Amino acid sequence: MKKVFILDTNILLNNPDSIFKFDDNDVVIPISVIEEVDKFKKDLSETGRNAREVSRILDRLREKGTLSSGIRLFDEKEESGSLFVYLGHNMNVLPDVLADNTDNHILSIALTLQKQFGDGRKVSIITKDSNLRIKADAFGIAAEDFEADKVDISHLYSGYRNVKAPSQSINEFYNRREMKAPVPDLYPNEFVILEDQDDSNQFVYGVFDPQGEVVRMLEPHSEGVWGIYPRNIEQTFALEALLDDNIKLVTLSGGAGTGKTLMAIAAGLSKTTDEDEYHKLLVARPIFPLGKDLGFLPGDLDEKLNPWMQPIFDNLELLLGGGAGGRHKRFGKGYQELINQGMLQVEPLTYIRGRSLPHQYFVVDEAQNLTPHEIKTILTRAGEGTKIVLTGDPYQIDNPYIDSENNGLTYVIERFRNAKVAAHITLQRGERSELATLAASLL
Repeated sequence: MKKVFILDTNILLNNPDSIFKFDDNDVVIPISVIEEVDKFKKDLSETGRNAREVSRILDRLREKGTLSSGIRLFDEKEESGSLFVYLGHNMNVLPDVLADNTDNHILSIALTLQKQFGDGRKVSIITKDSNLRIKADAFGIAAEDFEADKVDISHLYSGYRNVKAPSQSINEFYNRREMKAPVPDLYPNEFVILEDQDDSNQFVYGVFDPQGEVVRMLEPHSEGVWGIYPRNIEQTFALEALLDDNIKLVTLSGGAGTGKTLMAIAAGLSKTTDEDEYHKLLVARPIFPLGKDLGFLPGDLDEKLNPWMQPIFDNLELLLGGGAGGRHKRFGKGYQELINQGMLQVEPLTYIRGRSLPHQYFVVDEAQNLTPHEIKTILTRAGEGTKIVLTGDPYQIDNPYIDSENNGLTYVIERFRNAKVAAHITLQRGERSELATLAASLL
């Protein structure tokens, strides 16, 4: 029996394609939800773009019939679900204490349909609004978040694993610098801590090469990268992935002070200025929410951006101002000289849509504040020869419509774990300072 899913406004504004994500079940959109979507159509933000896309999708569908009577969502499927725009709502089925608003319209429609279908069909509300889910539960209505983009963060891919091996295997690994995969289910570019099964103090590090299907020994970066040296094994793995030109997508997740952004920018500067592997280092972060108008801030564009982009500038000053080793004295005026030479660009993600970015080392900071739909927009900007690095902390999210399990960063980590061009590292140990590490663990 087909199920009936009633979509809230925030589901459509978060992912316009969610209409097509319910297989052969029926989808209901209340007319008051369409009214709410309409209010966002003129926004210049990502939400506004999604609102306009929702309108375009519904307009295309209505050419096949009448939305109020139901329109098949998949012409190519014999058992296709249908989309209905529900025109009315009966507030009399709700207590008088509940206000006449869109959330309660959705509740009343769900109660009406549930009574209409009886036990024959399950009716569910799909919403990112936890309060609406709570109210629905109080009325005995099924309610859930949009599950298509969700990831079980308790089992999120870490990017590396410990593997026990005999002493003889480890000795052969030292001599040959590579070995057959010690376990059969390694992911492409997954890092391995090979531990002697007889002596836990003896171990060696490697990475699974998907091309030759072997584990290759990691060679130490003795000179560091722009004065940055890895302080723990996770940072060693991260730096290896950041400097490997065969890996076109690197995701780094971890808490504050684990070195995600600093290492990404250092690797980008090295690849851009020292090796000329890329034409430009582009560093961006979302102005939350993505695409938010900066006009209310005083000053020119640089002054408007400064409060949002300052964490990136802090890392650049550390790398270029001598705080991380000061090896690159030719850039004595700091990052401004690199910007003037066209080798460095720092900007908000607002201006990424519609662009093509060839031969660039592209670092996206605070990627956990992006939705899966926004992440897709960013990744599809990558031109020939471009490398993209996404950094963020899935537990520090400012976007009210996403959480640790359905944000763009965790979505990419999960979806790309089998991709030969991608690598991921979860950084757990803070290295900013003793105080910062202590605060992260105690507070």
